[in-house]
Amino acid sequence: MSPELVSILVLVVVFVIATTRSVNMGALAFAAAFGVGTLVADLDADGIFAGFPGDLFVVLVGVTYLFAIARANGTTDWLVHAAVRLVRGRVALIPWVMFALTGALTAIGAVSPAAVAIVAPIALSFATRYAISPLLMGTMVVHGAQAGGFSPISIYGSIVNGIVEREGLPGSEVTLFLASLIANLLIAGVLFALFGGRKLWARGSVPTDGATGEGDAGFTDGEAPGPGTDATSGTATGTGPATSGATPATPATPATPATPAAPASPTAVAVRPGREAGDTGGTGGTGGIIRLTPARIATLTALVALVVAVLGFDLDAGLTAVTLAVALSTAWPDDSRRAVGEIAWSTVLLICGVLTYVGVLEEMGTITWAGEGVGGIGVPLLAAVLLCYIGAVVSAFASSVGIMGALIPLAVPFLAQGEIGAVGMVAALAVSATVVDVSPFSTNGALVLAAAPDVDRERFFRQLMVYGGIVVAAVPALAWLVLVVPGLG
Repeated sequence: MSPELVSILVLVVVFVIATTRSVNMGALAFAAAFGVGTLVADLDADGIFAGFPGDLFVVLVGVTYLFAIARANGTTDWLVHAAVRLVRGRVALIPWVMFALTGALTAIGAVSPAAVAIVAPIALSFATRYAISPLLMGTMVVHGAQAGGFSPISIYGSIVNGIVEREGLPGSEVTLFLASLIANLLIAGVLFALFGGRKLWARGSVPTDGATGEGDAGFTDGEAPGPGTDATSGTATGTGPATSGATPATPATPATPATPAAPASPTAVAVRPGREAGDTGGTGGTGGIIRLTPARIATLTALVALVVAVLGFDLDAGLTAVTLAVALSTAWPDDSRRAVGEIAWSTVLLICGVLTYVGVLEEMGTITWAGEGVGGIGVPLLAAVLLCYIGAVVSAFASSVGIMGALIPLAVPFLAQGEIGAVGMVAALAVSATVVDVSPFSTNGALVLAAAPDVDRERFFRQLMVYGGIVVAAVPALAWLVLVVPGLG
């Protein structure tokens, strides 16, 4: 067996173990890089570490550090409530507000699962209260997260653009961002039409009488309770699984949708750093007033500054984010004390490990060997669509970031032949590998499943699984048709 084939089989084993044993893929990839690099490629430690992505390490740490501070001091809670206030009783707009909110969070640097973990409990509690399909609401949240996921300062965008630059491929940050944004927006439109959106429009606005005042964020004021809801709190009282609409069983959620509608007293609310008494943060519009404190104003300013610095002045996203995060931590140390621990270290480990292993593959010639094999199919369009489907199928069960980190370098020799446009192919791979995150086997799909209150979870799981299967079957072909075929050389 050739060394190149051994290294690819080891990569497959890494994906299988990570999927079936819940071991961090990055840690496995570091171990694989050490084993294959030492025993198969005859590399020393310096040769193995030559592929370590130091620039992406700084981007991942810096951006997630800044976002962790925003979450710790309540800035993300304020953003949630500010977005929800825009609904003002128009039920049909609620799914779109959740779509836009998760998209905005990932676009400014939130890791996709973090954005879904923040928004999904609130969104699915709204779905229960207003009789909106939980499948519609949950998938809108996930697709919203992916819609903003490839902005130039986002985690996914920084990773893919960094890989493209490192591999010497022609790239377009705007094309990548717009491809994901438009693809997920179109899918969301289809979902809205198929899963009850037209009926929601027909319902118009729910009646409000302002009984609960401004603290209710403008979306539960005087709401007439629907079937199976309690008139006071809007809590579901149906006969579903043992739940009363309480906080879904998912970690790191800022929302507690089942809290009573009356404003909470200072003694009834555990005030975390950066919040005032009576400021309940992510209460999902059930009685808390989110105020703009100096720390939150400064954090919002920092997020805007990051966008301007990266897009307007072409500054490094990672170094800029670290600088802004350090400034906020210095000014408000109590708010930021735990932010370092909330950096997406698992994602950092994953992408750095996978790319280090890919570096070993490059050193031993596996990338060139595999690329020549794909190109040897003789039909460039067929090879391109196969790569898209490989990315989609593997990503539905494993890490989207990990598969992108492996697939794009594997496609480099194939793209270097010039028969397929690199910009369109990279965009098609990115869309194919991330849009399938609605699968209940992926992190985002699992978060949506866990966050849904008062539903038949087995039925909801089957719905997500069927929908995920449809996406895996259809989207790679459509992405290939729209993004790759027009660029055929």
